[in-house]
Parts: sequence; C-alpha cells; structure tokens
Amino acid sequence: MRDEHRWLRRLTVLGAGLLLLLLGATAPASAHAALRGTDPADGTVLKSAPREVTLTFTESVGLLTDSLRVYDPENQRVRTGEADHAAGRSDTVRVSLPAKLGTGTYTVAWRVVSADSHPVSGALTFSVGKRTATATSVLPDRAENPATTSLYNIARYLAYLAVALLLGPAAFVAYCRPPRPAHLRTPVAAAWGTLFASTIALFLLRAPYEEGTAPTTAFALSSLTRTASTRPGELLLTRLALLLLAGACALALRRWRRRIPRRAALATAATLSVALALTWAASEHASAGLQVPLAITSATLHLLAMAAWLGGLTALVLTLRRAAPGPAAPLVQAVTRFSRLAFASVTVLVATGVYQSWRGLGSWQALTDTTYGRLLLAKLAAVTLLLAAASRSRRWTTRLATRPAARERTRVPQPAGGPPLPPDPNPTAAPSPHHPHDLRRWVLTEMAVGTLVLVLTTLLTSTLPGRAAAEAAQAAPAPAGIRAASVTTIPFDVGTPGGHGRVQITLDPGRVGTNSVQAVVYGPDGGLSAVPELRVTFTLPAQRIGPLDTKVTDRGGYWAADAFNLPIPGTWTMKVTVRVSEVDQVTVSKTVRVVR
Repeated sequence: MRDEHRWLRRLTVLGAGLLLLLLGATAPASAHAALRGTDPADGTVLKSAPREVTLTFTESVGLLTDSLRVYDPENQRVRTGEADHAAGRSDTVRVSLPAKLGTGTYTVAWRVVSADSHPVSGALTFSVGKRTATATSVLPDRAENPATTSLYNIARYLAYLAVALLLGPAAFVAYCRPPRPAHLRTPVAAAWGTLFASTIALFLLRAPYEEGTAPTTAFALSSLTRTASTRPGELLLTRLALLLLAGACALALRRWRRRIPRRAALATAATLSVALALTWAASEHASAGLQVPLAITSATLHLLAMAAWLGGLTALVLTLRRAAPGPAAPLVQAVTRFSRLAFASVTVLVATGVYQSWRGLGSWQALTDTTYGRLLLAKLAAVTLLLAAASRSRRWTTRLATRPAARERTRVPQPAGGPPLPPDPNPTAAPSPHHPHDLRRWVLTEMAVGTLVLVLTTLLTSTLPGRAAAEAAQAAPAPAGIRAASVTTIPFDVGTPGGHGRVQITLDPGRVGTNSVQAVVYGPDGGLSAVPELRVTFTLPAQRIGPLDTKVTDRGGYWAADAFNLPIPGTWTMKVTVRVSEVDQVTVSKTVRVVR
C-alpha cells in the first residue's frame, strides 16, 4: 500500500509540474480571425486620399471601443468617424477618414474580437502622394498585456480541468454505481467551486483581455457592463447560472433522495451537463467557420466524452483506493461498467476529434506547416499513449470481472467421506495479476497522460486553425499587422566617435520585377540622421548577376528610388555604403530573399 501511495504522489507531482510548465510557457493566445484583405492595400501609394479604410477578415469580428486608429506621418492621431461593420458584412470593418489628408505615409492600428471570442490586432500603412519617413509606433500599446493574458489563460485551463472533474465523477456515480460513493462528494464539491471561481475570473478579465489592458481595469463598471453585453460575457453568466442551479439540485437530491425518482434526477443532470458544455462550444472554434450547428454539436459531445473519461478516471482511482485487497462484487461491477463507459467515450472522442481536425486543418499540408497542425500531431501522439494505457487497464478490468466466476468454476467440493482436504496455507493472499490496486497503477498512468491531452486540447482552442491561416495566406501575401514589403535593418560603424547607427531599407513589394526602395538612416541616439551619401546595390552570386545599383537619391530625411528592377528570384546580397563625412564611410551587407 505504501508503494501505491508513493506511485500516486509521483504521478501527481509530475502532472502538476507539467501543467504549471505549460501554463508558464504558454504564449499569448493566437487570434482565430485572420486579416483577409484591406482597402487601401497594405503598403500602397495612392494618388488621392481615400475616403475610408476597410478591413476584411476570415470570419465575423466584433468591435471594441477603439478598434481602428489612424496616425499621420508626424505620429499625430487623425480624427476619424466611428468604426462599424460594412452593410450586411459582419466580417468587414470600416472607418471613415477626413475629406483631405496631407501627403505622406499613414499608419492604421486595429484591434477586433474574432467570432470565437479571441482578440486580434495588427497594423498597416498606406501613403498619399508619396512615401515619407514616419516614426509612428502604435503597436506596443495595443499588444497583449502579459499579466492579463497569463491570468486569463490560467483561468481557462482551470475551467477545463474543473468541468472534467465535475461531470466525470457525476457520470461515474450515475452509471457505474460504485459502492459507498460518499467519498466522491469532496472532490466534486472542490471541482464545482473551482469552476465557479474560474468563471468569475474569466468574466472579470474578459474586458482587459479584449482591450489588451492591465488586470487592474477589470473592476471598472464600464468594463463589466460591456462584457455583460457581449456573447462571451453572456455565455459566462449563463455558465454561472447553470452552476448555481446544479448546486441547488445536488443539495435537493442529497436531502430528498428517496422522494426524487432516479429517472428524473438523471434527466436533470444530463440536461444541465449538456447546457454547461454548450457554454464552451458556443464560444470557441465551433462558433465560427464551416457548418456551425454541426460543429457546436460535435464540440459539445467531445467535451462531454472527455469529461466522462478523464473525470471518471479520477473517480475510479478514488474508488479503488478505498477498495479492500480482494475485489468485492459491487466493486467489480462498477469497474466493469466504467470500462464500457470509457469505451463509449473513446468512440465519441475519436469520431468528433476526426471531424474537428478536418474542419480546423483544411489540408494535409497544414499538419506540418501550421502551429495548429503541429499541436494536433502532439495531441494525437498523446492520445495514442492514452489509448495504450486504457487498453492495459481494460485487460485488468476483464481479469477482475472474470475472477469470481473462475473461483466458482475451480471450487473443489468437500469429500463425502474420509479426511477433509488440507487447508490453504495462505487463504488471504490474492493473486497479484488480479489485485485492484494493480489496476489503479494503470488508471493513474491514464490520468497523467490524460492531463497532457487536456492541456494540448486547451492550447488548440487558442491557436489559429490551419484552414483560417491558409485562407489568410491566399488572400494576402503577408500576415496581418506586417508590411507586405521586405524590410531589412543593417547596423554600421565607421570607427569614429558618433559614427555608428543603422540603416533601415524597405524593398516594396520585395518580389521579382519592379520595386520601390526606401532607406532611412538612424544615428547613435536612435533618431533620424542625415548623411551626405548613401548607396545601395544588389548582387546575386549564384547567377553572377550584379552589382545592380538602386540609384537611391536624397528625398529630404530619407533616401529612395521609385523604380528598381530585380530580374529573377533568389538570395540576393544587399550592400549598403554609408558615408558620414568627407572621408569616413563604411560598406555593410546582408542577404535578402526575393521570391516571384
């Protein structure tokens, strides 16, 4: 028994350490809506000022109080109209611009909330008349707040874990009917409390999570009011109401157990469980994209099957821990019933998992080319280990179930006459292959691997699906928030005091054919620096082409060439010669990848 406790402690510490490691190393949740296209297009030069800016996403998005902001070349915010959706297009956001915009480069910073409740942000630029140097820096204040994102993600993980530990033991008691189930009340009550607290935390942190602000803004009345009016907020409030109702029903069942019909209690518990699972399915991947009704149904069944399996495993471990050394008939029956429940849960998990994988990936290539696909491969590997452990547990379950029958078949009758048979020298010993505590070892292994599967599942819900990533890549050559042009920064140092800095060179569009070239020189203090001469050339050593001179000219604060031709794709060597005085100059180089 001491060895079993040591085994349990080791697996508990391992599972907790793994969970904390993944929680600590988790990056900010990736948004699930991707930018499909913009008007004006990112990085374009317009002859006349546009009347509005339009952003189109791969799915419907929600607007925040300050979703779109426009900055002029001097980093001053431009007065715009209020951002709204295009007529009849929930996936298209627009903002009107002033009638007259001056010449130069403008920056548009945006932040919206995707249909599956995750915020997405980025920036784009467009120029009126000509490109100009701009010192606009608007992304940092719109980025994820690390503290808010970490707290929100931890609350999400705890909610997933708690719902499994709440619904799973309830299903175990209802279907498997273990002997003396009273010992499961404490863990179920703890799971209920954890889920209730994590849901409150998610509701409070919802507005700061969407806005990218600090957790201290969570208790602002305006934030709470706004969250309560959004779909994610309504679902969280619904979850709280369902938990309160479930708690009241549990207390009533405990008090008037003999007066409430079993069928009525089971029907109520099943209804509440499905409704509770829907609060997840209606706010995650399934709520946007293809076949939404079918996807929500699949996600609900997937969550319920996961809870019945992993939560049921927890209940089984606690039941086996209190079991006597020899398997009693009620315990064997409970273990056998759970084996059937686990098999049904696995069947549902496989069927719904295959559908959700197809829906999220979109192609076989996305398995290796996207973060979503790689996480899915890791989950499949973990599920394979989980199935192997479950198979081992199933064998032990079969042995436990068949042992009483085997004893009955091998019982030797007492002789009618003559001396009695010699007594068994060790009548209390149980054959080790059939000991219930040996089964508990494999169940604990299932729990440890199941925790990993649960963590990977939660990570998948906060990662851009491969299908959406492919749609965004086909519609726009560059990811949202990143310029379509190729931007390269090269440091330089001529070896004299104050003779160092960096050159930022923009090659637009950075592909084969005609490109515009812009070069901005920054001094030692990080500010713009004027230099008497700058030369930029390109060489393709593999094809012995070049050097090709871009012939950039001084445009008053920056250097540029409106038309420079790159004839073929390849890895080009870009050389930059910077002269900072009459006699001091240096040449630095860097490779640039040019595609068709």
